[in-house]
Order: sequence, then structure tokens, then C-alpha cells
Amino acid sequence: MSDPIISSLRIAASGLEAQSNRLRIVSENVANAQSTGLTPGSDPYRRKTVTFQSEIDRVSGAQLVKVADYGTDSSDFTVEHDPGNPAADAGGYVKMPNVNMLVEMADMREANRSYEANLQVIKQARELINVTIDLLRS
Repeated sequence: MSDPIISSLRIAASGLEAQSNRLRIVSENVANAQSTGLTPGSDPYRRKTVTFQSEIDRVSGAQLVKVADYGTDSSDFTVEHDPGNPAADAGGYVKMPNVNMLVEMADMREANRSYEANLQVIKQARELINVTIDLLRS
């Protein structure tokens, strides 16, 4: 069995990496929220998703979080009437990405808070290590 403080650092580090990946996917979705297809009737940008899984660390025996899969949201595209758009079909309708900005902002906020919580765990663990070193010096 490994040191609990080191295990907590490994767990928090895996959480930081997972939430960093999640924030990257959310930012891609936000950046492409208005990205239509290039040709008439073509599909626009499709919202990306990320799923996580628990994985046991062989060194510490701790359960870490890892990215299981990057996927796409299979929900329907919205359609808008925009005859001047190069991606408009014969009727002037354009398929718009299936990105909902409210959902993306909520995901971003949740990922940001999870990232901050993992960062706080690392700060606390570092403080415990420093206190332990100071006690050993005395």
C-alpha cells in the first residue's frame, strides 16, 4: 500500500487532466456553435462529448479517472432559414450545429469547478507534506 498523501495527489492529478480534456472539448463546441457545412445541404459541426471511466492505479491502488471515449452527440441539427448562406439548400434552409450554448456553459462551469476542487486537493496535500517535513526537522 502506498502513502495516502501520494495517492491523493495521483487522484487529483488524474482529475485535473480529465477536466482539462473536458474543458478543451467544451471550448471546441463553443467555437464551432455557428459552423455550418461548406456545401448546400451538407452537415454542420456535430457537438463533441467526452466520457470518463474509473481506472485503478497499479502503483498506489487508487481509483483514478481517465478519459474513456471522445464521441459525438447524435441529436438532430436545427434548421434556420438563411438563403444567403453558402450552405443553404434549394429552399434557403441551413442546417445548424447541434450545440446548445446553455448546455456548453453549464458543462464549462462544472468542469471548471471540478478542476478547481482537484487543484485545492493538490494544494492541501503539498501543505501536509511541508508540515510533515517541518516536523521531521524539529
